[in-house]
Amino acid sequence: MKTVPHTDPLAQDFVQFSVEAGVLRFGEFTTKAGRQSPYFFNTGLFDDGAKLMRLGEFYARRLLASGIEFDMLFGPAYKGITLAAAVAIGLAKHGKSVPYAYNRKEAKDHGEGGTLVGAPVKGRVLIIDDVITDGASKREAADMIRAAGATPVGVAITMDRQERASDDPANRRSGVQYVEQELGLQVLSIATLADLMQFLATTGDATLAANTERVAAYRTRYGI
Repeated sequence: MKTVPHTDPLAQDFVQFSVEAGVLRFGEFTTKAGRQSPYFFNTGLFDDGAKLMRLGEFYARRLLASGIEFDMLFGPAYKGITLAAAVAIGLAKHGKSVPYAYNRKEAKDHGEGGTLVGAPVKGRVLIIDDVITDGASKREAADMIRAAGATPVGVAITMDRQERASDDPANRRSGVQYVEQELGLQVLSIATLADLMQFLATTGDATLAANTERVAAYRTRYGI
């Protein structure tokens, strides 16, 4: 019997939205790791109020459905700053208003000073960011949260690329797996590469569907 893949409606809606917004694109792109990828997900292109509002809604729906418990949000500089604000608004629209904070790259020596901005960092803190490449920046964020006396409990991202962080044959883990296994943080993503592949396999758009084989080949070569 052929196994029918599980469909995550929220993830499918998010992939569709990302394509329509021009955030998810297909072609030839060089990743941070130097790999040639047939797709590129650029959260910087959620670049107006309407897109950010919908993005925050997607995050909020994923978080509320997951059951993860948290007291506040933390957005690592720079992309995480805007994302955390959008998620806080999205959660508030669903009746869960939580404070949020973020960090500066450089400490201020005037005004309130320091590197942390926003609400006091305390309690159970959920890190908000766009993607996880090798997990190093998430370790830095978790360290900042602990240094403030709070407890990091998880990381929420837009897209889990489900690919190995390194080309080292001895290390076949993805950045997400590193964060979960080494940092002990739960990772929640709105969508995954598997969701993207399912979208390509079921879309009625022939132009989009034409990317299916190249994305599948990339996953076979670099996937976990």
